[in-house]
Amino acid sequence: MPGKKGTLFIVSTPIGNLADITFRAVKTLKTVSFIAAEDTRRTRKLLNHFDIKTKLISYYEHNRFARIPQLLKHLESGKDVAVVTDAGTPGVSDPAYKLIRSVIQVDVKVEPIPGPSAFLTALVASGLPTDRFLFVGFLPPKKGRRKKLSDLASYEATLIFYENPKRVVKTLSDIATFLGNRPAVVGRELTKVHEEIIRGTILELLSYFSLESPKGECVIMIGKDDPNVYFG
Repeated sequence: MPGKKGTLFIVSTPIGNLADITFRAVKTLKTVSFIAAEDTRRTRKLLNHFDIKTKLISYYEHNRFARIPQLLKHLESGKDVAVVTDAGTPGVSDPAYKLIRSVIQVDVKVEPIPGPSAFLTALVASGLPTDRFLFVGFLPPKKGRRKKLSDLASYEATLIFYENPKRVVKTLSDIATFLGNRPAVVGRELTKVHEEIIRGTILELLSYFSLESPKGECVIMIGKDDPNVYFG
């Protein structure tokens, strides 16, 4: 009779404020055999803060071909594994979904441990409609960028983007070109000491960030209607 397989736990971790971690997340990270982390140095700081001694294994975009078979071997031998991203919920704009997909294909149990998510944190504080939204993530830096934005112009939903602070001005400018001057919100340093949520139109935010270069990863949200409906 084959032995019992382990479980892959998808563990959400704080996006800034360490107090946002859940009791269940801490318990899970303490009891699994291994933690697969996008950046082991960053995750080690989190583990040290909560006195978690579990062994860390690196798992990121460029080593996934070697790591996935190793992690599957541990899971199929009965060991439990947790996967974490640098911050937030694994599988959202990071390579964790490729591990999750591989685990599902060999009939290993996947158990999510819900918690912080940058785009949901930003969305609920934005003041933009939440009844229908589209998470776009990072736009293609070059190839396919224009087509992607052109396709998004017809969506009747709040659009949510992730962006590096160095590219916020360019991205807002490109969005304005293809979508027009819509209501817009940028959230940065969410849950941290210098958290900032800036609301206005795309052109107003473009002007603001042209003078005030943002710091920290940003969430850009674009509304679908007249800016005066929300911020006028």
